[in-house]
Amino acid sequence: MTEQRVLIIDDEPDIRELLEITLLRMGLDTLTAGNVEEALVQIKAHEPNLCLTDMRLPDGSGIDIVRFLQKEYPHIPVAVITAYGSMDAAVEALKAGAYDFVSKPVDLPKLRDLIQTALQLTSGEKSQRPKAIDNTQPQGRILGSSPAMQILKSTIGKLARSQAPVYIHGESGSGKELVAHEIHLQSPRQKAPFIPVNCGAIPENLMESEFFGHKKGSFTGAVSDKQGLFQAAHKGTLFLDEVADLPLTMQVKLLRAIQERAIKPVGGLEEISVDIRILSATHKSLEHEVAAGNFRQDLYYRLNVIKLKVPPLRERQDDIELLADFFLKKIAERWQMPSIKLSHQARYMLLSYSFPGNVRELENILERASTLCEDNTIQADDLQLPQVTHSSSTHGHQQQASRPVLLSVPPDLVTPYAPQTSVSNTTNVTEQLWTPHTDEEAERNMIMEALDQTRWNRTKAAELLGMSFRQLRYRIQKYELDNH
Repeated sequence: MTEQRVLIIDDEPDIRELLEITLLRMGLDTLTAGNVEEALVQIKAHEPNLCLTDMRLPDGSGIDIVRFLQKEYPHIPVAVITAYGSMDAAVEALKAGAYDFVSKPVDLPKLRDLIQTALQLTSGEKSQRPKAIDNTQPQGRILGSSPAMQILKSTIGKLARSQAPVYIHGESGSGKELVAHEIHLQSPRQKAPFIPVNCGAIPENLMESEFFGHKKGSFTGAVSDKQGLFQAAHKGTLFLDEVADLPLTMQVKLLRAIQERAIKPVGGLEEISVDIRILSATHKSLEHEVAAGNFRQDLYYRLNVIKLKVPPLRERQDDIELLADFFLKKIAERWQMPSIKLSHQARYMLLSYSFPGNVRELENILERASTLCEDNTIQADDLQLPQVTHSSSTHGHQQQASRPVLLSVPPDLVTPYAPQTSVSNTTNVTEQLWTPHTDEEAERNMIMEALDQTRWNRTKAAELLGMSFRQLRYRIQKYELDNH
């Protein structure tokens, strides 16, 4: 195995010596530099496996080192050492691409943990570096080739190399947990646990025990020691979904655990160090929650070091067909049935729909349609898409469609139903046959008139209207006409 080498960059000889001794005891080779110029020479000559740099240097800053490495040697992770309380500088370094940061005075045990984790990025073997996304293996991976998804995937690859907390925001059903999992899978923590937790699903009185664990006898019902979520995610990633739902009392305790990188179980006397990366998400606007006093500003800044937006499905319509085919294949495999196909009209309807529920809604629509379709082919009516259009509304800084939007289907894509028999005693209904573009109020009245005329013989009513029996059945349910 190739010996791993760490470059130490600091203008204080005593600090360089202390760090060098620490790394040598870890069995690592070391290089040293006292300024930016010397550091660049060492990097170009030796390509170290890791750089450890002070933030303040005589001829520049640690940010200069971070930016240089991001541009010229992106496979080399870099951690920065900041003065105590210089959180703004640390955040700036993380946003520039730093792997992590440590504060002065340096906590050597935490530094050793950081170095061991960071060196998994570059072990001297290319095969051990984080792998790029492989779209041929969709399970647990993100599908899509639209411009919006290409940007998202590229950003995920960069964020995976860092230890910076990432705040993932996006609408419900857009795939925030999948994005968080992908960051974990591409990170050096990929072999350690990924622990997702829905913060809104934990009762407030059990929340501290769930996060930090508890000792036997610490409260009624604590019959044995219990490990919390932080310990379960040790060396891995903890994903806090719907973090805006955390009560204020728990926000204080979570903030301290993140700052100290240590937790104290309920009823415990000693703190336990934890090495985890925090990812968080919510469909709400955290900025709005902070302004309303529902979310602590200091915790917001801790979680929102890097902000990542997951685009809604309506902003990446190029991916709808790919996702639909993937879900249909998965449904067919789960039900052990022949492959399910989309008709041309059904495919167009999906491409025309706005999907307010995003990817989750697409999957649910196809799941339902697969149970309704005949001959394993989903027709447009099987999709049961709403046909209403409403204006958008703004909540905080996030704009979302308040109701579903479905574009009209071009006449050349609609195959009219041809009645096989005629109905006697025609009225105005037969003079005004239904079309796919009939507005809802007129459509409802026409259906009621046809049903009354045929004494609720649905087959004859469908023939009278010029629609299929299935189309009529769906509209009777839609307008709740069964109760009439």
